[in-house]
Amino acid sequence: MKQTFELTVNGERRQVDAEDQSTLLHVLREGLGLKGSRFGCGVGQCGACVVLLDGRPAPSCDVPMWSAVGRDVTTVEGLADGDVLHPVQQAVLDEQAAQCGYCVSGILVSAAALLAENPHPDESTVAAALDRHLCRCGAQRRIVRAVVRAGARGAGRR
Repeated sequence: MKQTFELTVNGERRQVDAEDQSTLLHVLREGLGLKGSRFGCGVGQCGACVVLLDGRPAPSCDVPMWSAVGRDVTTVEGLADGDVLHPVQQAVLDEQAAQCGYCVSGILVSAAALLAENPHPDESTVAAALDRHLCRCGAQRRIVRAVVRAGARGAGRR
């Protein structure tokens, strides 16, 4: 049965009609048109769909939509400040760290959360924080370098 739910997504209150059992990922993509979070495995294991719930990474494919009501949801689209990219987004571009790009939105979201907690992580800390993200392109080393670079530029102070 469809109901109207109110979510706070990327700092904006949004209303969406959704089935009780819809996942947050489905509502973000189909109900709100935010296509940055991607469907990968459907069981919260690959990281392609990661968003921030109250500032903490969560697999949106495994989160019932109703459980996001009253919480702050941040997608990859919400990391930028208008036309100014989040430092980790800019660093990934600068390092040419993304190849196919399918997994990178979830990685960016998790990396932004890491930098908010630990503004200057070393490579091993970044690798551990991103360990649950599956990337088949082989870009992991460049992604780790990009996150370290973003930290060196002060991304955690954002």
